[in-house]
Amino acid sequence: MARRRSTTRSEQDELPEDFTEHIVDIDVTQEMETSFLEYSYSVIYSRALPDARDGLKPVQRRILFMMDQMGLRPDRGHVKSARVVGEVMGKLHPHGDSAIYDAMVRMAQSFAMRLPLVDGHGNFGSLDDGPAAPRYTEARMAPAAQALTGDLDEDVVDFVPNYDNQFQQPGVLPAAYPALLVNGATGIAVGMATNMAPHNLREVVAGARHLILNPEATLEDLMKFVPGPDLPSGGRIVGLEGIRDAYRTGRGSFKTRAKVSIEQVSPRKQGIVVTELPYMVGPEKVTEKIKDAVQSKKLAGISDVVDLTDRTKGLHLVIELKNGFNPQAVLAQLYKHTPMEDSFGINNVALVDGQPRTLGLLEMLRVYTDHRLSVVRRRTAFRLAKRQNRLHLVEGLLIAIVDIDEVIQIIRSSEQTAEARDRLMKVFDLSRAQAEHILELRLRQLTKFSRIELEAERDQLLKEIAELEAILGSDQKLRQVVADELEEVAEKHGDDRRTVLLEAEDLPAVTSAANASGKRKQAASSVTLEISDDPCWAFVSTTGRMARTNARTPLADASRRFKHDALSSVLPTTARGEIGAVTSTGRMLRVSCIDIPVLQDFDGVPRLADGVPASDFLGLDKNEHLVGLVPLNQVFAVGTEQGIVKRVNPDYPLNLDQWPAIKLKDGDRVIGVAACPDTAELVFVSSDAKLLHFGADLVRPQGRNAGGVAGMKLAAGERAIFFGAVKEADATVVVTQAKSQDQLPDMGEASIKVTPLSEYPAKGRATAGVRAQRLLTGETELNLAWVGHGPGKAVSAAGVARNLPNEYGRRDGSGVSVDRAVHAVGPALGGLPVPGLEAAEDSSSAAEPASAEQDTLPLDG
Repeated sequence: MARRRSTTRSEQDELPEDFTEHIVDIDVTQEMETSFLEYSYSVIYSRALPDARDGLKPVQRRILFMMDQMGLRPDRGHVKSARVVGEVMGKLHPHGDSAIYDAMVRMAQSFAMRLPLVDGHGNFGSLDDGPAAPRYTEARMAPAAQALTGDLDEDVVDFVPNYDNQFQQPGVLPAAYPALLVNGATGIAVGMATNMAPHNLREVVAGARHLILNPEATLEDLMKFVPGPDLPSGGRIVGLEGIRDAYRTGRGSFKTRAKVSIEQVSPRKQGIVVTELPYMVGPEKVTEKIKDAVQSKKLAGISDVVDLTDRTKGLHLVIELKNGFNPQAVLAQLYKHTPMEDSFGINNVALVDGQPRTLGLLEMLRVYTDHRLSVVRRRTAFRLAKRQNRLHLVEGLLIAIVDIDEVIQIIRSSEQTAEARDRLMKVFDLSRAQAEHILELRLRQLTKFSRIELEAERDQLLKEIAELEAILGSDQKLRQVVADELEEVAEKHGDDRRTVLLEAEDLPAVTSAANASGKRKQAASSVTLEISDDPCWAFVSTTGRMARTNARTPLADASRRFKHDALSSVLPTTARGEIGAVTSTGRMLRVSCIDIPVLQDFDGVPRLADGVPASDFLGLDKNEHLVGLVPLNQVFAVGTEQGIVKRVNPDYPLNLDQWPAIKLKDGDRVIGVAACPDTAELVFVSSDAKLLHFGADLVRPQGRNAGGVAGMKLAAGERAIFFGAVKEADATVVVTQAKSQDQLPDMGEASIKVTPLSEYPAKGRATAGVRAQRLLTGETELNLAWVGHGPGKAVSAAGVARNLPNEYGRRDGSGVSVDRAVHAVGPALGGLPVPGLEAAEDSSSAAEPASAEQDTLPLDG
């Protein structure tokens, strides 16, 4: 097929009379092939692919070179980006200002490049937003860019003409470090593309130094130094086999995941906190995908997504979870349906000797090291020649200074400069360069001190020339120089690894709670999306923190290994059950166990400090505190500071979240609560060292609005300091502590006594009880008492463990003196099982919640 070009009638009218029309027949197929090939070559070699030596595309190289020529170094001020773009476009890069500015912006973005090359001032964009126009931003070279352009004035690389042959530009930069591996590259050419992952500078330099000093090194040797990519955004790389393939063949892929932590974002809610995202993934994109997935029912268990990212603390994305959902299962779904898990395909295509090639790790480092050896060799030769030329001139000056009078006479007697030069060359046997340099001497250089300086300079030049000749004469010394310079660059510009490399981390299979029902023992890789209604413990610590255990956390073992704090209230329940929380003001609040934070477990040792403050969780008033937890389906007892006792019937309204557990008198407050069947014993201890216990069947259960009955008769000015209920008096101990009235509650010396409850005779309700401890001189009252399943665990106000006396004291005897007082005492929980666990392990059906009669927990717990 051919196309004929002919002139139109209007064109013919304008042509001169002697014009002869010339028609050329062109083959359209051949024309298209030629034009397409020329365009393809231009894109491949001049725009899209980086050079394997300096790791830069032509536009990036031209930007850095022009900024270096403009003097925009890190110690200088910023200039408008538009000025840099204009200089680059006008002198070196004829492809439009937008392409130049886009390349400069990317070199300034710390989230795009592992080692930014441009120091930007202003809005250079983010992962979710583009940059401002070049007229609004300013730029200069970053410190790492100087390492790429250094030594350009020492003939280290070849220069080539620009597009119109008016200026010279370097065909490649000296590149003092392997920028191709450190910053990676991305580009789309015609028929090919490149996509390289960033790496850690220190690791890459270590690999390059090993290859320089050991030219026969293998890929396996280099992978010991370069284990994998190090992305600017951090995160985690999961699965290293694809990286090994890329290092061998130049092609491969790997998965990146966000760095997350599961935290208590509010007293009642857990959340997934994201602090690092996969490479080139922004928080707005993740937020949008999460919302779309929630609306389309692909994700469940998420109540809100809050982006708290700022310049102070960086990325901080909070994904709030609904109560009752397993955080690990929700996280697995997030990885599956959102960009919180992303893949990176490695395609290491770069220009080598002007030809595009796919390179593995060994090939990339070898190309760079060969380039760097050539740069240092040329630089050494340049410096050697420069010093030899200077030595030649210095030697001529020294000859002239020795006979300076004759030199002056020759110059003065000569009519022209050429004559003086020739006479000097003939008389003193000088070269033309030496003679001309002598003619340019200033009079102040003819002093005796100048001669000393010249001799010192000559000696220094001789020493440097010897060193430079040694480097050029020994390949081993040359390689050592290159290796040492690489190490200096790594120390100056390198930093620690940001991305965590994981060999493998399979996501657990997510199943619904309904599918998991009846299958107590599941595979380790399977996890339910919704938390099942498994038996657990809910408890309050003596420092006022609430938490609950996992389904299989044995509270007995945990209590023996707690290093801090003790338990003041423990209740067997289920993960999705409801319990009551009684406060010091007599209020009872309905609490859903699913809202209570789960006790965290590190190395098998739970920590009470990981709970949540009860005042925050329950929203208590300033002068109100949580006394204890009680079941909603059983009778429980309440004791007050004024000696009032009440057993409460479980007839609670289903439509209320809170109601009064007891009607208190003015000035009274609740001091203890406990589950209380008819067979239990109720115990009071007063501040005047009296103890009273009587059967619970002596107190008739009452409705929630009743005020209770007299439990203990108190003397004027005295108060009850402890109330509880116990099931077996034989296994129960009494701990009392007396202190002087003027001492602080948790400071100074005290006397403590531990006695079995069986030594105290039972008395009738509303009586004064019997003496529990004889007060010593200076002691006015008891400030602490506890009755429960022994041996008790004593702690300070800060939760630090304190020792109790090992031997029992007499019922009416005095206490044992201790140098550090006790703030609170909790029950010993040795031998307690996980509620309902045994039945669950022996049956294929889900475990039922344990009742108060089934567990072995003492009622005082």
